[in-house]
Amino acid sequence: MSTPKFRIAICGGGVGGLTLAVALSRYQDIAVDVYEAAQTFCEIGAGVGVWPRAFKVLRKFGPDLEQQLLQRCGYEYTEEYVPAIKNRKSDQAVGIELSDMMTKGKLMRFHRADFHGVLLSYLPPSCTMHNAKRLISYTQSLEDRNSPITLTFKDGSTATCDVLIGADGIKSSVRPCMLRELAEGMDPDEKESVLSCINPVWSGVTAYRTLISAEKLRARCPDHRVLREFTQYMGKNAYFAAYPISHGQYVNFAGFTLERDLVDTAYQADAGIPRPSFKGKTDNEWVGELTAEQFVEPFKDFEEDAQHVLECVDRGTLWAVHTVKTLPSTNFGQVAIMGDAAHAMAPFQGSGAGQSIEDAYLLATVLGHKATTLETVHRALVIYDKLRRPFSSNVALRSMRGGQLCAFQEEVPLHELGDMITKNWEWAWLTELDDALEESVRLVEDGSINLN
Repeated sequence: MSTPKFRIAICGGGVGGLTLAVALSRYQDIAVDVYEAAQTFCEIGAGVGVWPRAFKVLRKFGPDLEQQLLQRCGYEYTEEYVPAIKNRKSDQAVGIELSDMMTKGKLMRFHRADFHGVLLSYLPPSCTMHNAKRLISYTQSLEDRNSPITLTFKDGSTATCDVLIGADGIKSSVRPCMLRELAEGMDPDEKESVLSCINPVWSGVTAYRTLISAEKLRARCPDHRVLREFTQYMGKNAYFAAYPISHGQYVNFAGFTLERDLVDTAYQADAGIPRPSFKGKTDNEWVGELTAEQFVEPFKDFEEDAQHVLECVDRGTLWAVHTVKTLPSTNFGQVAIMGDAAHAMAPFQGSGAGQSIEDAYLLATVLGHKATTLETVHRALVIYDKLRRPFSSNVALRSMRGGQLCAFQEEVPLHELGDMITKNWEWAWLTELDDALEESVRLVEDGSINLN
């Protein structure tokens, strides 16, 4: 590589960080370092879902990468309408089917480690990977944009870069530093509001996750619907989804309870309203192990069809679902945040990974553009914020509303509920990132356009 126009540090080697690294690798004049806190580059969690809108972004990387991903999810890409989710009202003795949701294209489901491995395999040698590097803080000069950013890691080491992208998840180290910089010089009330966004908050949602042996369920109920199709069993303030994975070996179970008052205010940046912490096995513990009896308790009054599934639970995991409040900005100076660091959201629409993929591709588009130089990097990051933050914030709200609809927390007639759920979700298969990409290029190329 000839002398790069600037060096980008990506803090975090998850789906978003690696997608950004792959996207930036197309630009030979940018040097990229990826810093990952873990000892190895690996993803935790069983699965990742990508809706058509985000999968179309991944297709832009070329047919080879697309085929690698398709081989791992086990089915072909389509843009035809397909049956996606059956919704049932289950909080009664005899359940009723409410709707059969159709989507234009499939939710592409991957084992997270497989998805991660494909991205890693497409990183060029020019992208330098650093393991066991947990960022503690950074410092940047706002007076001299040619002055490098200094990164400080937990092991005492330091590094420098020209641009820092925080892709370090909901417990981001970049977000607190960036928001404190942003808050400097503000009036006290505005400053307090910005600083209230630093820490993740418990959303009021608790998730119940487990894998069920398909063989065990089949022995109990040979033709159970969740052995072949994605089904949501919905009740007041609680519901669960179950569907086959791993080529039919297991049924994935994801259940939720929603505390309405907390859910309604999960994204409000208001320091004046104290929010309770989650009270799990120990105070403030985000994850806990449950016995089968504890696990099924929220769903114990559901219909018989649901009970067949619940009776096959051996044990499970409880997750306190935390979110990041709606931020006033996702960039400051030569620093930006993306993915869960910027907009960690509830899981009800399976869109967290997809939004980080979109962030990554648009960021690479503005940073890699030939018109972007070290002197104009700040403008490129403002363009990213202008085009992505409103959209991802809206997705976060839609995702939370999707959970509330499924938990009967909105006054919607049952015969209209299915259409309401679909309309709230159809952005994921009826819209594309392309318009935002075209606008980002226009704003980069015409520096006379006011971004305020």
